Amino acid sequence: MNQFPTRKEVEQLRERYPKGTRIHLHSMQDPYAKVPSGTKGTVIGVDDAGHIMMHWDSGSTLSLIPGVDSFSNAGSSGSPGRR
Repeated sequence: MNQFPTRKEVEQLRERYPKGTRIHLHSMQDPYAKVPSGTKGTVIGVDDAGHIMMHWDSGSTLSLIPGVDSFSNAGSSGSPGRR
């Protein structure tokens, strides 16, 4: 069962992925996700549940779930979102 992140964890996500950050998607664990691996997108924000709200270059707005979906900062070789 997934647990909601603490306020501190959400704030850390907001600092790590501020609005405008470019993201490279490696994979989503949702079998119905319409965002293919390799897609890039821009962070819109981080909600109170710790989901990273996205605007994908493909037009989708499906959010990322850190620790579930695999992604990295597209501007560097940064750490993947999956831990």
